[in-house]
This record gives sequence, C-alpha cells and structure tokens, in this order.
Amino acid sequence: MLRRKARERLDDWRASGRSKALLVTGARQVGKTYLVERFAEESYRHVVKFDLVDRVDVLAAADAARSSEELFLAFSAFAGDEMVPGETLIFIDEVQRCKEAVTFVKYLVQREGFDYVLSGSLLGVELQGVRSLPVGYLDVVEMFPLDFEEFCWANGVGEDVWAAARRARAGLESLFGPVHDRLLTLFHRYLMVGGMPAAVNALLDTGNLARVKAEQDSILELYRMDVSRYARGDTLYVRDIFDQIPSQLSTQGKRFTFSSVRPRGTFDDFARDFLWLVNAGVALEVRNVSEPRHPLRLSENRKLFKLFMNDVGLLSAACGMEVAKSIVSDRLGVNYGAVYENAVAQELHAQGRGLYYFRSKAAGEVDFVLEAGGGRVLPVEVKSGKDYKRHSALDNVMRTPNYAIDSAVVLHDGNVERDGKVAYLPVYMASLL
Repeated sequence: MLRRKARERLDDWRASGRSKALLVTGARQVGKTYLVERFAEESYRHVVKFDLVDRVDVLAAADAARSSEELFLAFSAFAGDEMVPGETLIFIDEVQRCKEAVTFVKYLVQREGFDYVLSGSLLGVELQGVRSLPVGYLDVVEMFPLDFEEFCWANGVGEDVWAAARRARAGLESLFGPVHDRLLTLFHRYLMVGGMPAAVNALLDTGNLARVKAEQDSILELYRMDVSRYARGDTLYVRDIFDQIPSQLSTQGKRFTFSSVRPRGTFDDFARDFLWLVNAGVALEVRNVSEPRHPLRLSENRKLFKLFMNDVGLLSAACGMEVAKSIVSDRLGVNYGAVYENAVAQELHAQGRGLYYFRSKAAGEVDFVLEAGGGRVLPVEVKSGKDYKRHSALDNVMRTPNYAIDSAVVLHDGNVERDGKVAYLPVYMASLL
C-alpha cells in the first residue's frame, strides 16, 4: 500500500467531529478512490459506497431527487449495507456525474449520525454548473500524483533521511554523500516513473520500465477520452493542445504558442480549450510575470505561459522510451531541462504554490519565481546539465535594484552549496523551498 500525505487530512477530518462533508478531488488516476476506501475500511464499522459511473441505477435515482430527503431516501434504497447512525460513512464516488449530490450535501450533513465523503475527477470543469456550492458545509482535499517524498517512501526511504535533507536545506550544508547519491538516483527514476500510483506500483512489482510505460500510456489515453467526453466546444483543439505539450516544451523558450495549433492562432482563439485542461487537472500552467516583484499576481500576463503535464512520468512517457533510456544510461543533459522543470512545477503545485516564471528582453528568463513571504520574491533556476553555475538571467535579476531580490536558488544534480546570495540545492529539494 502506498503511503499518501492526504491520508492525514482524512484522519484530521474524522477527528474534527465531521460537521462538514469531505470532498476529495484531483485528476484521474491519482489514487483518490483507493485512499478513501482504505480510510473507510479502517475507520468505520459500516461503509456505503456509490460509484455513480458503475451504478447507473443509483445515478438515475440521485438525478431524480428533488430534495435532500429524496436523495437520502435513494441512498437508503440502494445501500446494500446497514446504515447505522454514528457508525456509517456514505462514500459517493465519481460525484461529477450528479451535481445535485453536491448541492444537497449541505442538508445531508445536518442529518445527524452519518458522515459523507464525496470524490470525483474533472470537478474544476464539471462543478461549474452546480446551482449552489455548500460553502461552510464542505471541506476539500485535493490529491495529486505522488510527490517525490511519497515516491521515496514507496521505495523504502525512511523519515530520518528526509529529516537530514531538511536540516541540510535549512543550514545550507552539504548532505551526507551516500544519502545525496541515493536521493538523486531515486529522483532520476522518478523522472521516468512519475507519481501516478499505477505506474509506481508497476515499478515496485515488476521493476520493468515497459510495464510502467504501458500504465502511463493507458492514463494518457484515458485523459484523451475524457477530453472527447467532457470538454465543451471543439474537442479536437483540446486534444491537440494536450498532445502538443511535449513538443512545445522541447522548444528553447518552452512557452506555448497557439500558432502551432492553427496558423495565426492566438490565446484568445483557444483560451477556453487551454483552460479546460488546466481546470481538469491534467495540465499545469506556469504564468509569465513582467516583473519579479511582490505581489506577483499584479504583473502576470495570462497570454504568455508554459504548459506542463500534471505528472512528470506522463511527460516522459509521451516523449517516448528515449527519455527513459537516457536517464538509465546517465546521459541527461540540457535537452532534458523540460523534464526537470516539469518535476519542479509538479512539486510546487502540490504544495499549493502559484506557478510563475519571469522573462524580459533585458534580463532573460528565470524558470520560476515564488512568493517567499514577507513581501519577498524567490527566483529559482532549474539546471539539468553540469554547467549549473552559469545563470545570466538570474544574475541580471539580482543586480536590478528595483526588484530587491536578496536571495536565489539554483536546483541541480549536485549537493548543497552556497555562493553569496545564491543557494545551490539538489533538484530533489524542490519540495523544501
């Protein structure tokens, strides 16, 4: 069983007294259903689960409900297990198929004695049509693919190793060499496998990268099918944008250009298609800012952005087996910068950070700029090659008085170093920024 950080959020919700329902959301195949099922089995004597994709009869009954009382009556009729007040969890999976279940949950939680967990994918797009979101009656837990720390847990790395990594990061001191080498080796493996549970389990069970890629290809095809089924408008454009992510990231600037989707195409032409992928959770948007100054949102340019996969393993799979071969044979270099950046974007997104990059004609481009607290901005460069101390754009930004940048980070394959205001950190420490 894969250990997930989100489990703590579920346990905290149960310990809080459950005056609210719980909504577990996230992209497809990130492990939502499995985690909730394990939590339910270990925490409740009675569990009633309704999968609204598999159980069309329950979906029809839920859709027909005109009130919370009728919805509860429908659940009771199809329960299949005893519903004992105080001992029962009602788990509604694939809730995006029945928006009324979300609308009525405010009234369901007021019915004492039962706990409710809702789960679903594509909620960022499918719940836009909900009549009334139950604000104040719904806690939300968003799940992501396994982050790198969770991937390390799955590969037998203990808590003491990450505690040592945190100390090294905080003190800007080098991490014990063999420990650094172990984490870097696992990070390179993570670039191939990513954090989708099916891919991680395939690696752990078989050690066969072909099996891993087969799982990843299945997820990519599922995402394309979701586009055809759920996306509104011209689904061919949405699929084309999704399929173009690897090739767009292979360009020098990595910035997405819509002219490749259609000659003379612009952001305004495809904004709805692009935003569908982002809101569905299958793609990550890194927005451009015209100035690396707090608050970053004031200078963002929505029409300039980089588009990454929600999982670095899916990006590697979409690029083909050559990426895996290069990683296995330790032939990584500057051409794999996009894979590194995808992993960093994924890590920052899982922490809830806004994703921004800075670019100007005068200074050049900095891969990421982060809000660092206290009105500060932290520029971050990601280096996949060995020449990691060449970063002219970062230097230009730090020399500009108006930006008032007092520190910066370069993520690379080496150990922890410090050179003036620049901290050189192992790329696997992206989660510790």
